[in-house]
Amino acid sequence: MSGSDIREVVRKRYATAATEVSRGSVGCCGGVSGGACGGSAPAENPITSNLYSAEEAGSLPDAAVLASLGCGNPTALAALEPGQTVLDLGSGGGIDVLLSARRVGSSGKAYGLDMTDEMLELARENQRKAGVANVEFLKGEIEAIPLPDESVDVVISNCVINLSADKPRVLAEAFRVLRPGGRFAVSDIVVRGAVPGPLRRSVELWAGCVAGALEEEEYARLLEEAGFTAVQIEPTRIYRVSDAADLLAEAGLDAETIAPLVDGKFMSAFVRARKPGP
Repeated sequence: MSGSDIREVVRKRYATAATEVSRGSVGCCGGVSGGACGGSAPAENPITSNLYSAEEAGSLPDAAVLASLGCGNPTALAALEPGQTVLDLGSGGGIDVLLSARRVGSSGKAYGLDMTDEMLELARENQRKAGVANVEFLKGEIEAIPLPDESVDVVISNCVINLSADKPRVLAEAFRVLRPGGRFAVSDIVVRGAVPGPLRRSVELWAGCVAGALEEEEYARLLEEAGFTAVQIEPTRIYRVSDAADLLAEAGLDAETIAPLVDGKFMSAFVRARKPGP
């Protein structure tokens, strides 16, 4: 598949998820308790379940929580400080942007960047309901961030960079918009070791946060090539065969054959790096 093909598949999937949430349904890969594609019970989703505390979820509109399609909670791990400017790549329904805005306070600002009109509409409505003023949602692609050089202090993202077909470009753009000394602090799906070909070829899994994942050492290498230093990749969840079997079957893959090949290889991770500077 070409990069534009992948982008369009992802756009359609997330547009559908936003529409479902607006109607009161849980989108694919979404929610404080999870909810896998195909109707699995919420607690069964090993990637998306229980990412946010009850206090965090309770402080936001229900639609912001339902539209959470991530694999981690970057705002809880990024150590945001009052007065900082934060950018969320692939902000979806806005949950991480709204949480970040509260952490940086009225003297700071949180940007959300998304390419999907339906998600942007949902995010802005969630912002209105939450009554958070220091937020701005931007339309654009994470490979071409519509912000000036050295304009943000922290770049966060929640299981979105793995969906891009041009990850070096995404990392280069993140480096560009960070101020000297700025931090890259994202949650993402990362792979340890080789990945079976059928996973890479599965559009369903690519749009569902798994198949586009970088191998752990490659992720670190690409960050360093983009100019980042102090790269750290910290596993937050490691997925076993029992976690992957249902997900593979829902994507139409031979779970019995593939599941043993992915045992322990996929993980949610918190990826940290820093742009050199004071």
